[in-house]
Amino acid sequence: MSLSLDDVKRVANLARIEVSEDEARTVLAQLSDIFGLIQEMQAVNTSAIKPVSHAQDVMQRLRADVVTEIDQRELFQSIAPKVEAGLYLVPKVIE
Repeated sequence: MSLSLDDVKRVANLARIEVSEDEARTVLAQLSDIFGLIQEMQAVNTSAIKPVSHAQDVMQRLRADVVTEIDQRELFQSIAPKVEAGLYLVPKVIE
């Protein structure tokens, strides 16, 4: 994909960024380099590569799933203004 100086100026205008001619030329060169790198990466054949969720083969250390606190639901619901079937009832705010 090739960009022109007009493309850079148009994008700058859409983003409400004021750029001078020199800045537009600099950005054009930088964007052209980025798009060139993207084209190089797209040219690589990755059909035999298995997708992975992480770049390194690491495992997350997990703690045991153990209950550490007592169930205080009855206590908390005893001070609530309205409760029904274990659920807190709140006033309707959306019609």
